Amino acid sequence: MSGTYLGMPAFPKAAAESTQDASLRGTLRHATHTIRDKRAKAVAELDDWAQLRDAGAAIKNRTLRHLDHYLEQVEAAVTAAGGHVHWAADADEANHIVTELVRMTGESEVVKVKSMATQEIGLNQALEGAGIRAYETDLAELIVQLGNDLPSHILVPAIHRNRTEIRDIFRREMKHWGRTAPADLTDDPRALAEAARLHLREKFLRAKVGISGANFVVAETGTLVVVESEGNGRMCLTLPETLISVVGIEKLVPTWQDLEVFLQTLPRSSTAERMNPYTSTWTGTTDDDGPQTFHLVLLDNGRTDTLADEVGRQALRCIRCSACLNVCPVYERAGGHAYGSAYPGPIGAILTPQLRGTATELDASLPYASSLCGACYEVCPVAIDIPEVLVHLRERVVQGGAVTIRGERRTLKPAKGHAAERAAMRAARWALDRPAALGAGQRLAARTRRLHPKRLPGPGRAWTDTRDIPAVPAESFRDWWHRTRPEGDTK
Repeated sequence: MSGTYLGMPAFPKAAAESTQDASLRGTLRHATHTIRDKRAKAVAELDDWAQLRDAGAAIKNRTLRHLDHYLEQVEAAVTAAGGHVHWAADADEANHIVTELVRMTGESEVVKVKSMATQEIGLNQALEGAGIRAYETDLAELIVQLGNDLPSHILVPAIHRNRTEIRDIFRREMKHWGRTAPADLTDDPRALAEAARLHLREKFLRAKVGISGANFVVAETGTLVVVESEGNGRMCLTLPETLISVVGIEKLVPTWQDLEVFLQTLPRSSTAERMNPYTSTWTGTTDDDGPQTFHLVLLDNGRTDTLADEVGRQALRCIRCSACLNVCPVYERAGGHAYGSAYPGPIGAILTPQLRGTATELDASLPYASSLCGACYEVCPVAIDIPEVLVHLRERVVQGGAVTIRGERRTLKPAKGHAAERAAMRAARWALDRPAALGAGQRLAARTRRLHPKRLPGPGRAWTDTRDIPAVPAESFRDWWHRTRPEGDTK
């Protein structure tokens, strides 16, 4: 892999390849089932889980309704605390801002906390193009970076790698990035963790610039919050002289009391823990404690456009717990790379097409990367109705319609390749509006059922590649009803 999502194929093609990898499917099945079983036990410990879920959704909805107010509040609070706030309309602007901020320090290396936002905008590649090397410090992100790979899971980016593969990557690549892996390194998890710890220690002690994202931003004080399990985030957030945080504008919560809800739901939904091992908070700068220069880059990159969609905006409630990935039968079999985005799984299938639009074949295919089973909605700690948004986006792809792009209302044309689907839907609507025609069609289908093929030709071939056409009964329900019920009997 090239380390970038650019040019990746549409989901059906990518998934057709990844599902043939028996080793990958086995690894994903074991990992996702283990995580979701542990999560279910952790959630079951709370009698008020349903109420916490409703509270989280309500807080996020209120924040999104008044996002302009809270963004201004954050800017004022961060500035008052000695920080600097920058506004980035898109990925290019965010990358330019961060690159220039690093250049101003005179440094050519940075250490990074695991960050979905920086993955989304391709920050590492932008820094590399400017001669600045970014070192990932999360263990899974380190594995991905050393392997010139891409993350495939929100919580466990290297979920697609087994221990033997990780050992081989460390042996082969560590020497090119810093401290060499031990010559006798085994695939024992403790040995791998120790090799990573020694490799990263010199980076932490040497780096003058740190880059992070944030899980939450508390508007009333301008406080940023990062939750993580390894302690690497704490090192990146405290040791460097300059800290740059790139945060999506949807990550705000109004008050510390609101934050309390998410610090209960996020750990249980993601790592199945009652509390997160490391919860780091910082507000601006403090003399002789932590970084002496702090920059907050507030990232839009399609979020305002998403906010304008009354159905799709609920995707912005996401707190990146990854619970939806771990219960999704499609993700379990296809893996995260098939989604062609920093956001894989069910949440990626609705978030990515809204942030990037549906103009490309890849993005137009993502709303179809689901069986609509609803398991993702059941486990979401902020009650995002992912199936509802999937259907909404499928309608947009097939029929086009009004959307907001860069703040302007535009009308999208229907995507190519869906003419047959639109024709079928129009025919179905015509028939369902005319009971006599519907009944005649059902009787004709029943009389000719022995002649029906098991595979559809043309555009329908993809559907019947993996399933048979349902058998047509000898008699329709409507005809059976009229035959077996006396005239006027409605019971």
